[in-house]
Amino acid sequence: MPSIGVKLYSVFFKFMLKHRLQSRLQAPENDAVGGTFGVTSRPAEETAAAANPLFTDGVATKDVHIDPVTSVSVRVFLPETCLNFPDAKSKSGVPLLDQNRSLARRYSHGSSDNSVVSGSNAVIVKNVDSSLRRSSYGFSVDDANLKSENGTYRGYNPVGKGSRRLPVMLQFHGGGFVSGSNDSVANDFFCRRIARLCDVIVLAVGYRLAPENKYPSAFEDGLKVLHWLAKQANLAECTKSLGSSKGAGVDLRRSEGNWHVADAFGASMAEPWLAAHGDPSRCVLLGVSCGANIADYVARKAIEAGKLLDPVKVVAQVLMYPFFIGSVPTHSEIKLSNSYFYDKAMCILAWKLFLPEEEFSLDHPAANPLVSGRGGPPLKRMPPTLTVVAEHDWMRDRAIAYSEELRKVNVDAPVLEYKDAVHEFATLDMLLKTPQAQACAEDIAIWVKKFISLRGHEFSY
Repeated sequence: MPSIGVKLYSVFFKFMLKHRLQSRLQAPENDAVGGTFGVTSRPAEETAAAANPLFTDGVATKDVHIDPVTSVSVRVFLPETCLNFPDAKSKSGVPLLDQNRSLARRYSHGSSDNSVVSGSNAVIVKNVDSSLRRSSYGFSVDDANLKSENGTYRGYNPVGKGSRRLPVMLQFHGGGFVSGSNDSVANDFFCRRIARLCDVIVLAVGYRLAPENKYPSAFEDGLKVLHWLAKQANLAECTKSLGSSKGAGVDLRRSEGNWHVADAFGASMAEPWLAAHGDPSRCVLLGVSCGANIADYVARKAIEAGKLLDPVKVVAQVLMYPFFIGSVPTHSEIKLSNSYFYDKAMCILAWKLFLPEEEFSLDHPAANPLVSGRGGPPLKRMPPTLTVVAEHDWMRDRAIAYSEELRKVNVDAPVLEYKDAVHEFATLDMLLKTPQAQACAEDIAIWVKKFISLRGHEFSY
């Protein structure tokens, strides 16, 4: 059974959440409509963690607003391992990542003999051709500028050889579609942990919340971020190709005007961290609670899009205690309807706030994955899906049933069930530092690495 502290915190949590949901449900319709721009966080309800571009704990972060007409944003979590190959060693046999970092800082502005020093591994590169250096908007001009003196990582370096391409993981936070944010303290801590353990770039999606923006806004925002990722990859590749042609001495005099237009456009639009280190061909979706519903929707839409999303390819998804419900109750929905933190009555209130009044149904395709006529691609085309459930979560049985449906059509869809665990046991602020939360993140990393490893399925679960 959960500890006494968890039980007491659950009572307080449920009281506050119920009050907030009821107040929003009873608010006048005019107060609930926030236009298409929407809101992605509620600062009065939870503390936000500021973005930190320093690798102080092994992960640098920054916020990117990706859509000019809505409030949709992403927080990028970049692990420090992107700067070095873990197995790379110097002639002395010492890993380059562990060599004297003060040398990199000492020569962070280059040396007097027209050589530069990589800010990632302190390797001196002699006589770098200045024609290969780029001074585009937002891009570094050489390895020497990868890190400034205060440690801020600036990202993209077109001639650097010491950086790695990491898989990209889209993470969708929980909160019943009406609360939570991608920059909350709890979500920031969780994403940092996942980025380190899985060795991936995490894009925490800040989607629009209800009731200001009802269904399908949050789902469309998740898909919008996936399309944005594809656009970033194509812009980076375009800029790289143009830079290679110019550096190779190709005569571009006839198209010099086009070069500047394309260069300025690509540089001003491309996100430098993703351009330098992102590998969208190894994309993983991870959803927490209601975020799992969004992740599953995005996965189905990615399958429908097919090559239109190139080079993005969704290779796996992780559904952590998904926010599923239905009109016909399962055994756990009956037995655990008054469970910890999120009971069934409060979740129904959240669905009423999220779904348009004329569409409200517990068997809505967004709520019930087992309903017939859900649409979308056949289940056999779904990516490998890991489902995480908790013993004391009333939503567990429906999540397990969905995983069973995937396995029936030969989709790799294991289930991890954690004993004595509650809903959001691995992501809730109070429970983040428990051994169970750490173990869950490690289990997810083991499974995910089966599908993002460049050397094939070298890991077995």
